[in-house]
Amino acid sequence: VEVYDTIAERSAGILGDVSSGGMLLIASGPVPEDALFQFRFSLPDGGRMLPTVEVGAHVLWQDPASAPGQYYIGMRFIGLEPSVARMLRQWSEPGSA
Repeated sequence: VEVYDTIAERSAGILGDVSSGGMLLIASGPVPEDALFQFRFSLPDGGRMLPTVEVGAHVLWQDPASAPGQYYIGMRFIGLEPSVARMLRQWSEPGSA
């Protein structure tokens, strides 16, 4: 799933993992420590896509990936709307309420 940086108006990377609390971004380079971002992405659900998600995210950590030029970036979501948190929880934890 491609993650789009809505402030820079460009792709930020690929979604490695997501939960209602945050996400793992696989990016082509490092980002500033402690940075804040505004992202947009859509999650697949069977043969369709769920509604587009827009989230604020705060960089917690980052490490070089094993693939040259890639970075793993751990982020927490900021001010997530309850409906978005619920959708992310249901997608990442099938069977949760």
